[in-house]
Amino acid sequence: MIRAASPVVYHPSVGKLDRDRVKSFVEPHWRRLYNFVFRLTLDRDRTERYLMDIFAYAASKADEAPAAPAELEVWLIGLANKMLEDRLPRQPELNFDILDETLRSEATRTDVVRSLSDPQRDFMLWELKQGCMTAVVNCLPPGERAAFVVCHVLKMTDEAAARSLEITESAYKVRLSRARKKVGDYLAPRCEHVNPMNPCRCPARVGTALHRGFIRPMGEVSLRKSEPFGRYGTGLGNEDVPMRDISAIYGALPEPDPPSDLGAKLVEQLARS
Repeated sequence: MIRAASPVVYHPSVGKLDRDRVKSFVEPHWRRLYNFVFRLTLDRDRTERYLMDIFAYAASKADEAPAAPAELEVWLIGLANKMLEDRLPRQPELNFDILDETLRSEATRTDVVRSLSDPQRDFMLWELKQGCMTAVVNCLPPGERAAFVVCHVLKMTDEAAARSLEITESAYKVRLSRARKKVGDYLAPRCEHVNPMNPCRCPARVGTALHRGFIRPMGEVSLRKSEPFGRYGTGLGNEDVPMRDISAIYGALPEPDPPSDLGAKLVEQLARS
């Protein structure tokens, strides 16, 4: 009789770790891991829950952790990716048709942007660009999604990225090439950030995005920092320009803002386990 492999347990019994040891795991790395997990899940609540599980699992395997900070990051991303492979559905929960239906099925509405003040308008345009770009990545299968994120969002080297995903460099490059093609094929004929002549323009989509709950009004939890970040998030005092290069667009996205006390909560939870 063939028995199925036992699932990996991500709520292990974590031995008591010195608080300094916990901090060395958490503080230098939790924001990068939050960015990685969020881009793969598009869900803040899930990201926070998964991050706790990832660090608890890492703490239970502390004796295997590399000492060098760069190697420790690769190791932690590897644990995070393994957990996400086990938990995320093999087929994307979002696809390009659903994304089009959400953002592009209704007539354009420029009245919403015109009625906003400059800070509000910049905020909404930033939210839409950030949310839309992350949603496009979420239309990829998990393996391709992870390859795209470690390359273009985390900007890891090919060698480190492949090790973090526990695949060969050649397999990594195949996944990355497929991911780039799908993202590029979707954005190239639609997105104004790729080509200013394209029909999908953020100012015309803000009203629809708000109506569909794709972005949230000002004053609620957002993906960006509270200080002004420039139109479309390109930097204080800067105007957005079409980048055309997909990797440049994703490489310029600022990190999502996690709760400011999340790192401290992770340390506290693990230190008292």
